[in-house]
Amino acid sequence: MQKPKNAQEHIAQLRDAIAGNPDCGNSHYNLGVALMGLKKYDEAEASFNEAVGCSPTLAEGYVMLGSIALQREDVEGCLYYNKLATKSRAGFAVGYGNIGFIELQRGNVDEAIKNLQKAIVHNSKFVQAYTTLANAYLMKGLVDESITTSKKALEVQPDFPIPHHNLGIAYIEKEEYAKAIEHFDIAQSMGYEVPEALLKEVEPHRS
Repeated sequence: MQKPKNAQEHIAQLRDAIAGNPDCGNSHYNLGVALMGLKKYDEAEASFNEAVGCSPTLAEGYVMLGSIALQREDVEGCLYYNKLATKSRAGFAVGYGNIGFIELQRGNVDEAIKNLQKAIVHNSKFVQAYTTLANAYLMKGLVDESITTSKKALEVQPDFPIPHHNLGIAYIEKEEYAKAIEHFDIAQSMGYEVPEALLKEVEPHRS
C-alpha cells in the first residue's frame, strides 16, 4: 500500500481495504482512529462498533467507544465500554485504569482503588494508573500508601511531574514541609503548574 499523503487519503485507503475484506476488525479499528483524528465522532463510532463486531476480543475498540462517550460527557457510557473491554480480554490494564479514573471522578474511591490496583497488576509500567491510585489513596486518607505509589510511578518514569505534585501534597499531610517543597519545586521545574494555594501553604517553611 502506497504511503498516504494526508489523512483523507489514508481514510480512503482504509475504506478500500475494508471493501476488500469487510470482516477485518483491525481495519475498521484503524479507520475509526483516523476518523477520530478528524473529530468525525459519529463515523468513528460506527467504525469501532464494526471493529468489535468483527473481533470481539479487540479491547482497544471498546476503549475508543468509551472515549467517544466521554467526549459526549456520557460518563456512564464510558464506564460501560471500559467494562466491556476488560471482559473482552483478560488482563487488559487500560480498561481497568480507565474504570478506576472514572470511579474516582464519581467519588467511588474504594471502587477506583480496586480497579487501579488491577491495572497495575496487569501492567507494572502503567504510570498513569500509579498516579491516579496515589490520588485515590490521598482521598482515602492513606498517605503512606500514596507516597509509596507515587515513588513507584517515578521509578517507571522519572521525568513525570504529577507524582512529584502528589508527593508534595502527601508530605504536607505528614507535616514534612521540606520534602513537600522539594517535590513541588521539582514538579514546577518540569513545567507542571502547582496550585497557588499549595505553594502559599508551604512558603513559610522555606529555609
